[in-house]
Amino acid sequence: MKKFLSLTLLFIAIIANAQNEQLANNYFDRGEFEKALVSYEDLLKSQEGNYNYFQRVVECYQQLQQFDKAEKAIENRLDKYRMNTLLVELGYNYQLQKNQEKANKYYDQAIEKIRKNPNEVYSIAYIFERKSLVDYALLAYKTAIAADPKMSFNFQMGILYGQQGNTNLMIDTFLDESAKNPQNLQMIQNQLSRFMTEDVDVNFNEALKKALLLRAQKTQDVFWNDFLSWLFIQQKEYGKAFIQQKAIYKRNPESFANIVSLGQMAIEDNDQDSAQEILTFVLENTNDLDLKIQAHTYLLDMKIDHALEKDYPAITKEIDDLIKEFGKSPYTLSLLKLQADFEAFHLKNPEKATAILKNAMEMPLNNYQLAEIKMELADVLLVEEKFNQALIYYSQIDEDMSGDVIGQEASLKTARTSYFKGDFTWASHQLKVLKSASSQLIANDALDLFLLISDNTVEDSLQVALKKFARADFLLYQNKKKEALEEFQLILKEHKGEDIEPVTLYRIGKIYEKMGDFINALSSYDAIITKHKDSIYIDEALYYSAEIYNVNLNDPEKAKPLYEEMIFKHEDSIYFVDSRNKYRKLRGDTNL
Repeated sequence: MKKFLSLTLLFIAIIANAQNEQLANNYFDRGEFEKALVSYEDLLKSQEGNYNYFQRVVECYQQLQQFDKAEKAIENRLDKYRMNTLLVELGYNYQLQKNQEKANKYYDQAIEKIRKNPNEVYSIAYIFERKSLVDYALLAYKTAIAADPKMSFNFQMGILYGQQGNTNLMIDTFLDESAKNPQNLQMIQNQLSRFMTEDVDVNFNEALKKALLLRAQKTQDVFWNDFLSWLFIQQKEYGKAFIQQKAIYKRNPESFANIVSLGQMAIEDNDQDSAQEILTFVLENTNDLDLKIQAHTYLLDMKIDHALEKDYPAITKEIDDLIKEFGKSPYTLSLLKLQADFEAFHLKNPEKATAILKNAMEMPLNNYQLAEIKMELADVLLVEEKFNQALIYYSQIDEDMSGDVIGQEASLKTARTSYFKGDFTWASHQLKVLKSASSQLIANDALDLFLLISDNTVEDSLQVALKKFARADFLLYQNKKKEALEEFQLILKEHKGEDIEPVTLYRIGKIYEKMGDFINALSSYDAIITKHKDSIYIDEALYYSAEIYNVNLNDPEKAKPLYEEMIFKHEDSIYFVDSRNKYRKLRGDTNL
């Protein structure tokens, strides 16, 4: 019983202490430093050795301009615990009082402690960094290395050089560290990409490229070619990245997987020329069956995406020839899926597509492959407006692959099917869950559809316009562009000035783009830009208008002001970085 009572009292004390700490933190965060000080002092009395409580007591004194009390508290703790980090705290207390000379005196004493015992650097440098005393943090690391040359702090020093604005020294330090410890490469590239996107220095990308080229030429190590390839990928220059990957391939013929992945990235970013060059190179230089099938699939997929109806017979023959060449097996599943998709969505032959997929399901497939085929089959059934059958397959995938991205994709398609059917309540319920999906792409798509439904329900409780819009969206899903276009145009006419108007204009613009009618696409986007400036589709309208002028109509002078508006008015847009890079290129900047 005594043990039970002791444990109960201890448990109550722990809970009470946690609550007191939370209260103190709340006071501190709200800037109520007098109340926070009382709470932290009580906590420190109960746990004298707790450095976090002590730190907060000192910070409260300093916020209240009670520097004498802060100094006394630091000195008492220094006498008691002999922690050399407290020398930095003393110095910082003087710095807050604008007494830099005395502050430096204590900072120098802390550096001297490192000189005598290099292991002190870990705690002292950390305190310097926390106080944003960058120069002294660097000096701490340099002092430790001078005392013990076996020590290395390149990563920490690289970050500090970046904080100083000394990007050239930061680059050299990070590159030294990446070569010495390749396991840190991902962290280093994350730091470098932050500087590339934050635009700390307009010359940064050029300086990084020069440094990498110099090392690649000097050492002939493929490590630097791969690093250069990464840089060019960040800048979406897939042709230049391919040059580096070819250099790697010449010395390591087993590196084809990276080249195939590069081709896929080029496709996703709509760089057709680079994708064609990359994947053609793969086909010409490998005998690996998987890679050949993968490359053929990507090339065909890209060709279909940009094909006109007159191109369909040639594409059909190419697919048939490839399946004849490689056979029907789990290895050629990507080609069979592509064939079924082409039959259903382009040749309007869902019966043949269904037969292809059901035959594929009879093969010895693993769970993931079976889920992929079921997904394609459900998509085809949806084209035929067999909603319930499609939902059965989507639900099976969601259940069998729960927690996997493909399971979340099936769940999204279930919600989208409900939306197509006009069951907006059930669709919204499903989309709410998917907004927090682990896949960012799925989460974004779920959020877009959720907002579409909710935004067009507030003023129109009967969802009259939304029902028409969902029907037009379904026609678009069926690849019936002309019919969908007519439906969307009818919505514009019948629901002029309503909330549904900007998204309808956006859909019409995208359809015209797909049909190669860029003038009408621009007209739709311009209607968003001029009449719906507060719409969530304004950044898409600006970006795609700029792209049409820049890429399709070869009129960079009209593209420039549109990219410029993206840069200065829509910094939170996903198209911001791409707009900035293309604007600089059109402006003639040499350092990108």
